[in-house]
Amino acid sequence: MGISIWQLLIILLIILLLFGAKKLRTIGTDLGGAVKGFRDSMGEAGKDDEAQAKSQERVEGQAARNTIDAEVSSKDGNKDKV
Repeated sequence: MGISIWQLLIILLIILLLFGAKKLRTIGTDLGGAVKGFRDSMGEAGKDDEAQAKSQERVEGQAARNTIDAEVSSKDGNKDKV
């Protein structure tokens, strides 16, 4: 049902004959560089997300420090905390 090792070797031989060893090496190098670039950009995106989350936490912390707690007394003398 699946592909056997012999079938894979025949496919590899046909590809080698069609493209040649030098062309396959060039394709492999280009593909490896593309994968490395993709991984690097994904890592930078993760760092950007972390920096944005820290910035958001800092803004929320500043807003919490700027909040004023006060007690308000009504005319009847009851104190309500706001």
